[in-house]
Amino acid sequence: MQVLTSFVLAAFVGYIGAWYFGIVEGNFALLLFLATVVTGIYWLLERFYFLPQRQQAATQLEAQTLKRREELGKLGISQVDDNVVEARDRILAQPWWLDWTAGLFPVIIAVFLLRSFLVEPFKIPSGSMIPTLLVGDLILVNKFHYGLRLPVIHTKLTEGNAPQRGDVMVFRYPPKPSLDYIKRVVGTPGDEVAYINKRLTINGKAVETSAVPEFFDEDAMRYFKQYEESLGQHTHRLLNDDDRPAFVPGADEFAFKQNCRYSIEGVVCKVPPGHYFMMGDNRDNSLDSRYWGFVPDKNIVGKAFLVWMNFSSLKRIGPFD
Repeated sequence: MQVLTSFVLAAFVGYIGAWYFGIVEGNFALLLFLATVVTGIYWLLERFYFLPQRQQAATQLEAQTLKRREELGKLGISQVDDNVVEARDRILAQPWWLDWTAGLFPVIIAVFLLRSFLVEPFKIPSGSMIPTLLVGDLILVNKFHYGLRLPVIHTKLTEGNAPQRGDVMVFRYPPKPSLDYIKRVVGTPGDEVAYINKRLTINGKAVETSAVPEFFDEDAMRYFKQYEESLGQHTHRLLNDDDRPAFVPGADEFAFKQNCRYSIEGVVCKVPPGHYFMMGDNRDNSLDSRYWGFVPDKNIVGKAFLVWMNFSSLKRIGPFD
């Protein structure tokens, strides 16, 4: 078992290393699932096979020691140079290969269940959601709000709440589902979403916006026009860049693209059943549904709701809308 365990641990380390150096495309959910299964098997073997064997060996040692002392006592020898307690502890101690497998199982399964069904942490990697979310924000995502899903295979177990306009949602990027994206829900199934001349209209009704003071982007070292927008039950802020054109350059081919009409002024899309239209709050600096299409319900990961840490600015900690 030591050789087999060494091979298994080396395989995990090798995969993580290859992922870190970009040799393979990593899948943390799959890695965590496999770690849970492997350590769970070792935990069961330890509980029902290895530990009983060590306990039996310790009992035999105690019996042999007692018998030896009795025999030596008959010979008049009362002082016996042995330490049965220390020897028993050595026998009962877990070997290293069980420490690194069965011993880690309780921690790994707790993380697996927490991450799969309750909350999952994410780090914001880009500025597409500025000013709501900044690069470096560490956020929490509610995994059960939109319904529980099985990890890895993503089969839906419970219905949960339907995504609403204005929700900040994490989802698996449709062109490459191994990547997680975060955007704001703008259109729900059946909606006609129009983004014309940088103004958002849903089902023929313009979304209410009001100008607020300009936003200074410290990374770009420049000011952007900022607006407050009311979308569904949510009021949030968004940015516009006067230097960017209103039209959508280089839209990809995607499912239901025939539902969209592109023009020099922007785009109009009819959201198909079971899909959602997503946009970033940094409207002119966001790769979103205007470019790669609709998000199917099966790609939903969860609802983002809290910045739990930003090491550059502790004032960022707290809920957001």
